[in-house]
Order: sequence, then structure tokens, then C-alpha cells
Amino acid sequence: MNWEFNDFIKVKDVGPRDGLQMEKAWIPTEEKINIINALSKTGVTGIQVTSLVHPKAVPQLADAEEVMRNIDRQSGVLYSVLVPNERGAQRAVPMKADEWELMHSVTESHSLANANKKVDESLKEHEKVVKLAHEHNVKVQGGMATALGCPFEGKVSFERVLYVAEAYYSMGIRSISIADTIGVADPKLVYTTLKRLIDQFPDVEFSLHLHNTRGMAIANVLAGIDAGVRAFDASIGGLGGCPYAPGATGNVSTEDLVHMLDLMNIPNGIDLKRLLELSKHVEKVVGHPLESAIFKAGPAGQLQAAPTVQEKISK
Repeated sequence: MNWEFNDFIKVKDVGPRDGLQMEKAWIPTEEKINIINALSKTGVTGIQVTSLVHPKAVPQLADAEEVMRNIDRQSGVLYSVLVPNERGAQRAVPMKADEWELMHSVTESHSLANANKKVDESLKEHEKVVKLAHEHNVKVQGGMATALGCPFEGKVSFERVLYVAEAYYSMGIRSISIADTIGVADPKLVYTTLKRLIDQFPDVEFSLHLHNTRGMAIANVLAGIDAGVRAFDASIGGLGGCPYAPGATGNVSTEDLVHMLDLMNIPNGIDLKRLLELSKHVEKVVGHPLESAIFKAGPAGQLQAAPTVQEKISK
């Protein structure tokens, strides 16, 4: 990797959707709005606010309309919603989100488990969503779940990833998110997959959505940067998980990602101090410890008071 790298890295926080949807206890709508408003002031370039999946499937996000209606939108922040199908798109239209994120699994088995549709059936549904988005001048990002590993099929061939990428491209989509949904990817796989995709689709912005289930997310971020990725999803406090991966943690923590970028002098525009202050509040809201290493241990530059000679003797 070029250690003199100084391109700007865009960070989208997906905690309000991907993170909070896994919380079993109801998070009050007002608290969701407060978290999103606070995130908007940290310097993140985007926030995944909520999802338009059926409320029975994800009860935690049943208040999607109210949340979108009441957040304070900041200039320079892209506010997105997850749109799983045409019905979800119809709900999304009046929300006036900046971006609709498509939910699609690369593998057949995960697609059936997650959306109750085969891959091609899901892609056909997305064509309708994209058409509606274009009619309302909404940006679309194509999401590719299980692109770097599937809980049912294991390793995923590049040809399978390419198949979905080409389908999205044919729909006119020029923003694609590659997801390590269950946290099984390694830096070599991330580098080779993203390098090939970027070379094949030079006019597409590829982003990485990395889960930290096996502690590899930060290493995979570096591999992604080396391959040419300049946009990443992250989650405040490392919130989240996957219903099809027992013990899975959430996305790479936003704090951990920003901390690493700051140490390496890689521009990202995010205020780490504000993030950590927000993390304290988020931990109280969810009622359990957060996954973020930096939230637990503090930044690397945080020094402790050195003991005096007398203190050493007394010990």
C-alpha cells in the first residue's frame, strides 16, 4: 500500500438502520432522530437512516416515515433509505431521501432466505424500483449482500459477483456497495475482488460494507483502499449483526475506522471526539456494551498520568 496516500475517504454511517434493526428492545422514535441528528454533525458524508422493509419483518424500523419526516438534514450529508422492493419504493417516494439503497443477495440460498426470491426474480423487482427512482430523480445504490462470503454456500465466485454487478450496470446504476455480510472476508479476497470490479467498471463508485464478526474489518478496509475504494459503510459503536450468522457483530465501528484514518493522516472530515461523545449516548440508549475498540480503550494518543516514585514504592 502507498503509505503516502492522501485521497479523501467517504464514510456513511449505517448504524440507524443496519445497527438499530438488530436491537430487540424498542428504541423510541425520538431517540433514533436524536442519534441521526447528532451523526449529521460529526462530518460523515452519509447516513443510512432507515429501511422500507415490511414493519412485521423488522418491527424496530416501523417508524420509518416519522423518522424521515423529523430529522434535521444537514448540507453535505447524503440521507439514504433501504428499499427492498417496489412496494417499499412507493413508500419511499414522499420521504424525499437523497438515495435509495437496493437490498439484494448475490447467492441463491441467501436471496431465498432474506427476500424469499431467487436472484433473477430479485433483480427483476429492482428494475421496477430503479425506474421509479429515476422518475423522481433519486440516486440509487445497488447493494450486494454475501458478495464476499455466504453463510449457506461459503465462498462466492467472482463470476457470481460480476453477474449482479453487470445487472445493476445495465439498469443505469453507477454506485454499488459490496458487502461482507457475515464477516468472513480476508484482505486478499477484498483486494482482488474490488480491484477486478474497479478495473472492469471504471465509471462506477464501489463502496465496501464490512462486518467485523471475526475482527478482520479494519484490515479489509486497508485492502479496499489499496484496491481503489474510497467509500465505506460503518456503524456507530459497531452496532448491528446478521440474523443468518450466529454471533455476528455489526459493521466496522465508525469510531475505529475514523481513528485509523486519522492516525494515518488520511483525510475523512470526521470529528472523532464528537463520535465518541455520541457513542456514550448510544450505549445508554441500546442498554448494552458497544463493540467499538476505540470507545472501550480510547484513542491511541490518549496518555495516562505517569506514577511518581513514591507511588511506585507504595505498590
